[in-house]
Amino acid sequence: MGHGHAHGAVSRGETAAGRHKGSLLAALALTAAFMVAEVVGGLWTGSLALLADAAHMLTDAGGLALALIAIRFAERPATPQKTYGYVRTEVLSALTNAVVLLLLTVYILYEAYERFRNPPEILGGPMLAVAATGLVVNLISMKLLSGGSSESINVKGAYFEVLSDMLGSLGVILAALVVMLTGWTLVDPIIGAGIGLFIVPRTWILLKQAVHILMEGTPPEVDLALLEKKLAEIPGVVAVHDLHVWTITSGLDAMSGHLVLADMARAREVLVAARELVEHEFGIGHVTIQTEDQALREAEGETRL
Repeated sequence: MGHGHAHGAVSRGETAAGRHKGSLLAALALTAAFMVAEVVGGLWTGSLALLADAAHMLTDAGGLALALIAIRFAERPATPQKTYGYVRTEVLSALTNAVVLLLLTVYILYEAYERFRNPPEILGGPMLAVAATGLVVNLISMKLLSGGSSESINVKGAYFEVLSDMLGSLGVILAALVVMLTGWTLVDPIIGAGIGLFIVPRTWILLKQAVHILMEGTPPEVDLALLEKKLAEIPGVVAVHDLHVWTITSGLDAMSGHLVLADMARAREVLVAARELVEHEFGIGHVTIQTEDQALREAEGETRL
């Protein structure tokens, strides 16, 4: 039996999130700087919608910080105990972000219920000014993170948080205008609850993606049946088994499998063809393939019988 092992262009120390570290840092600085102002503004105006937006901003800052910490861990070299290094830390970061957002939504809904029972006085003017400033900050942060959100689940988590906060700022602006023009203060807890509920579907998707990776599920962009079919079509291959594809971290998928050959003299030729197929047609950068002799495999099967 023989085996082949190959790495693609993505190294262990370089992740998709790592390539956008500068954008994450800039977004964190903006978010943290405005977060304090929004918390103070929420307490000053008595607005739940603004406090909900401030809570999202706080979560944004924490999520961005977690993302940067995850990148720092991912840059650490592999060890004999952690042969892939720490690159999967970014997936844990995305999972943490999703869980925190869901818990935060529960709190916001509870607070909205309390304010329906006892509506507080709300200062519409200052509320509008703070929310408008927050909208500008969110739009800048979204621009900074948009490029990396399609490459990294870690950056995607941070982008979703900023996106939710941007929409939250729009909601607060609407609530402030209604309060100023009509004096109807119940719009504030309604908008606050809406801000909390809006992000739930997107956060749930992010949570499922992170769990799927941690469970070493097949990447959604890889058709495992098609991969198996194409490997079986390589000249000299008579069977394919124990085929697995999983994601180590965003931008770095791995594959392992066994190819049964009629003639082991063609093992090198088959391995080269299989590597090229897996890397170029399916974009999998970390490939481990073992070849097996058909005659030996059949003899072992008869012996077991």
